[in-house]
Amino acid sequence: MRVFVTLELLTVIPVILGTYVLLSFYYEGGKGTFLLLFGITSGLALISVALICLKTYPLLKPIEFWIDGGRDPRSTAKAWSAAISFPWRMIRRVIPIPILVVALPSVALTVLVLELSPLAALPMIAGSFVALTYTAMLHYFAMETGLRPVLLDINQQVAPRTRTGLRSLSLRWRLLLSLPAINVITGVVVAALTSDGSGGADLGIDVAIAVAVATTLALELTVLLSRSILQPLADLRRATEAVLDGNYDVSIPVTTGDETGGLVASFNAMVQGLAERERIREAFGTYLDRDVAEYILSDSYDKSGRELDVSVLFTDVRGFTGFASGSEAKDVVAALNGLFEVIVPIIAKHGGHVDKFEGDGLLAVFGAPQPYPDHAVRAVRAGIEINECVNDDAEAGELRVGVGINTGRVVAGSIGGAGRLNFSVIGDAVNIAARVEGMTRETDRPVLLTAATAAALGRSVDLIPQGAFELRGVADAVELLAPAAVRPLAAIASE
Repeated sequence: MRVFVTLELLTVIPVILGTYVLLSFYYEGGKGTFLLLFGITSGLALISVALICLKTYPLLKPIEFWIDGGRDPRSTAKAWSAAISFPWRMIRRVIPIPILVVALPSVALTVLVLELSPLAALPMIAGSFVALTYTAMLHYFAMETGLRPVLLDINQQVAPRTRTGLRSLSLRWRLLLSLPAINVITGVVVAALTSDGSGGADLGIDVAIAVAVATTLALELTVLLSRSILQPLADLRRATEAVLDGNYDVSIPVTTGDETGGLVASFNAMVQGLAERERIREAFGTYLDRDVAEYILSDSYDKSGRELDVSVLFTDVRGFTGFASGSEAKDVVAALNGLFEVIVPIIAKHGGHVDKFEGDGLLAVFGAPQPYPDHAVRAVRAGIEINECVNDDAEAGELRVGVGINTGRVVAGSIGGAGRLNFSVIGDAVNIAARVEGMTRETDRPVLLTAATAAALGRSVDLIPQGAFELRGVADAVELLAPAAVRPLAAIASE
């Protein structure tokens, strides 16, 4: 990196040579005299390059460390920041050096050697600043181009950037500085080639005319060009920020047929695709638990399934058959939807997800796909809150529910075929939870849980033993318990 920077800085020597060639068209002096001036100024330029290197080499250390193998995340981030900001930081840090070490001493030396009037220094200084501006922009773009391969390599090691977070020379100022400088230099070169060697007066006039043209006619074209480029980019930035805020109902008018217009059109197509994807995601989340939807869309989703310990919560409506037979279909659907509008947010609040709706029943899972270690505590607290919000609340409607909870090992994965899959959990633990809910009718306890769930709870919830019960489809009797904070349904109904 240091060799590249040094060699690039040495390109100032041809610029100095060109400057003295132009001066030879304006001032009388032997070839040897101008070669002497060129040699002395080149020596000053070498001193300037040495000083610039001393001030800029430290800026390269993070990049060099990364190239030498320092690829940890912190070093990579530092290397990226150093590489992308190096051209601007270098120009800002060293700009006084060539002015003080090269430009002003060279002008004074030229005036003395050519035995010119002190006033001749004025057009020379103006010309020197034009040359310095040109050289600075040349260095900037060359450094930016030279560092691009390094930045491409670094970006492969870091996450895609959403913000640069760095200050640099804006595109507007690059255009406003580069194009007028080129116009001034072109004008001075043309004037020099057609000059009759009449001295500093012509040089001053030529520089003044070139600057005047560059800051009027040429500047107008530069401003119009910059607007033509920057206005669509500004529209793109505003639209991008809107998309980042979640607003996909944005589009940018295509106002040009060039590459910028093509970029805008591509952006509009991308936003339409994102909007369509968001609509699919919303629909996905409506017909499937949102946490499960996010898990299926994530990189951690395992299509083959996996075994894990979870807590399963099953709810069912008491006396639903009688209620449904005595009500109109729309009232039945409205009542169930109203009930689930209460239950589902409670389950989500405690970190569970609804696995499926089974008629008037609901199966929820705690611990999958998010592997909460306290899934049993979450399930029991959700069951207690469901009882409080449905069974204990007189304003909740006429439906009452039983809640059965069991903890055990299940298989979680995508189950189905012929292109229709459902993320679900299967295993004895699920079946037992459904059977435990059925026992809420016999025990008159609206919330029941198994000894396996009680063991996973620890002492976080006070429990009342209900005895051991034979459950259909289960070989051994299962000990059931009820949370002490939950009253029997009969006691609630008598109030």
